[in-house]
Amino acid sequence: MQNICKSYYMSDEEIEVLHNVNLSIQQSEFVALLGPSGSGKSTMMNIIGCLDVPTSGKYLLTNHDIEDLDEVELAKVRNKEIGFVFQNFQLLQRMNALQNVELPLIYSGASPSERKERAKTMLERVGLSDKMRNLPVQLSGGQQQRVAIARALVTEPSIILADEPTGALDQKTGAQVMELFEELNHDGKTIIMITHDTNIAHHAKRILHILDGYLTEQGV
Repeated sequence: MQNICKSYYMSDEEIEVLHNVNLSIQQSEFVALLGPSGSGKSTMMNIIGCLDVPTSGKYLLTNHDIEDLDEVELAKVRNKEIGFVFQNFQLLQRMNALQNVELPLIYSGASPSERKERAKTMLERVGLSDKMRNLPVQLSGGQQQRVAIARALVTEPSIILADEPTGALDQKTGAQVMELFEELNHDGKTIIMITHDTNIAHHAKRILHILDGYLTEQGV
């Protein structure tokens, strides 16, 4: 990110949410973006995840200049390069764990047999080989988040983008999910985690602090 600014208009008033953000994240880093509600971290997440575009500045993602991409190309980048993990899991309730993990592969054009095989492998990776046929309602919060992480991993993205990944979990279960993120990072996955929780942020190897749209860095 180079001199990224983001503004919104409310009642003809321009509100600048991000101010000249400069940020470089390397492959295989584990970075936490830490900030309170209203700090601009959700806006940062949306730009990093190609869900929104900056008002000004340049954003390069794996050598793609995001400004040059249309909506179809942005969707392809999101599907290929970024695995999303959300606070409330975002699982489809009528689909079992295996079907939920298969979903991103449908959009990437994988065959049914390939989808099933890759989804099984990812569920085994997150320790849910015995829960593949369970619906979300039959899983604990921690198990649902592991399904969501498997879904994020199944397209083999370059980045895992996690938005408050432990926000809906109790402390013990949250710690288990963070252990899984640490394992994934050890295996080479780039992880960018958005959080308001200082304790959770310290699982990362690098902490970025955002407040009132300004980004600073502090030691872990």
